Amino acid sequence: MCTVCGCDGKGANIEGGDPRRASVPHHEHDHDHEHGHDHDHDHQHGHAHRHGRQHDDAPLDFGQGPAGASVPGQPQARLIEIERGVLAHNDALAAANRTRLEGIGVFTLNLMSSPGSGKTTLLVETLKALGDAAAVAVIEGDQQTSNDAARIRETGVQAVQVNTGKGCHLDAEMVGKAIDRLSLSAGGLLFIENVGNLVCPASFDLGESRRVVLASVTEGEDKPLKYPDMFASADLMVVTKADLLPHLDFDVDVLIDNARRVRPGLEVVTASARGAPGLGYWLAWLKGKHGAVMSGRAPAIAAE
Repeated sequence: MCTVCGCDGKGANIEGGDPRRASVPHHEHDHDHEHGHDHDHDHQHGHAHRHGRQHDDAPLDFGQGPAGASVPGQPQARLIEIERGVLAHNDALAAANRTRLEGIGVFTLNLMSSPGSGKTTLLVETLKALGDAAAVAVIEGDQQTSNDAARIRETGVQAVQVNTGKGCHLDAEMVGKAIDRLSLSAGGLLFIENVGNLVCPASFDLGESRRVVLASVTEGEDKPLKYPDMFASADLMVVTKADLLPHLDFDVDVLIDNARRVRPGLEVVTASARGAPGLGYWLAWLKGKHGAVMSGRAPAIAAE
């Protein structure tokens, strides 16, 4: 459950993958996340009181408290307690996913962005470019429909669709169940396309090797400043739809500078699925990072 939006994964539906594999849930838990604590929380939070008339142009900032969020009727200490419980449970499952994937020798990427940034298009063209060079699998996350998984399968790559229902992000339990439906090979690649959202996915570890955030040139240069948690958690930013730059009033240097303000040293590549600059920089980064898991790993998981 997200502290702010209150979503959970109970409405998630998982379909697809390797039809030879049994559809066995990876984790079947019914957890009560109302964890008790035997220690006191410090409720002496500082408050900045404004006196007099508030300026009309001053933002109403509901993220100033220690929890970084505001929920009606919930004190900040309670929000922190809930978030810690939820994330601790997710982190344990993510660690299990990571151990499992690293044990096989699979390089896993968590692709995140706002809706419409071009994640699926970039992924489809990437799969075409890779061809048979690597054993590849995809986990697709959306609230509804199997449209994206169908596009992936048209390339010949196995894909599992995860529909989160009202959920606004994938979590480690969903990913663990999706992995059960895939045939993964040593030295392979697993792409996880997260739900289009620049907020909640940033908080949830899925067991990935690297996090990649996409920012299209049809969005604003200030996206990293508006959604800092997402960009601060990323290992790479891919600037997508770069072929449209001649037709837009968009400054890539400003976008990169803003991203590196929240994530110093963040790696950046530009990419386009159609026209220049193409996928060259992105594929070079991908192959370079993937190379570390290409040899000396465990054998493939046998299909059931």
